[in-house]
Amino acid sequence: MGWRTSVAVVAAVVAVVAGGASPAAAETNGGTGGWVPAPQGSFEQPAGARCDFAIRSEPVRDEVRKLVLDTNPDGSPRRELYAGDLIVKVTNTDSGASTEVDASGMALIEFHPDGSQTWYANGPALFGFRQDGGTLPRGYWLIDGQYVMEFSPTFYKTLTMVHGTTHNVCEDLD
Repeated sequence: MGWRTSVAVVAAVVAVVAGGASPAAAETNGGTGGWVPAPQGSFEQPAGARCDFAIRSEPVRDEVRKLVLDTNPDGSPRRELYAGDLIVKVTNTDSGASTEVDASGMALIEFHPDGSQTWYANGPALFGFRQDGGTLPRGYWLIDGQYVMEFSPTFYKTLTMVHGTTHNVCEDLD
């Protein structure tokens, strides 16, 4: 996907949300249903998986909602829109050091038949990268701005930044 196409798709995501398809809306969308909660779970990672030390990630405020925009013939999602406030507490479980991270971005996610996914995102989100698992080094990354994140069927992540920043949250907890 080219840079201009990425910009156009990210701009379309912003327009859909800004144009009235807010997470608070409970209207139906073409028979696919309305906005529903999409809770983000807590998890732990052992030392070396994302950071040099073990971490725990847990939502402090989670108002993320999703809207199914399109489905496959079998009913599985083809395209979904995610938006809403998400504040995540990330803790170094060895030292107890923690930080709260605003991951309240929005994303249009396309699910492909081969198991891959494409995320057209605007605003901050957290992504874990394993060693040799993507275009960023191992870490727990806060990515903010306008970008596209592609997941291969094996979950190798390819980040195409339109504009924005990346920050490894592990550095805040060392």
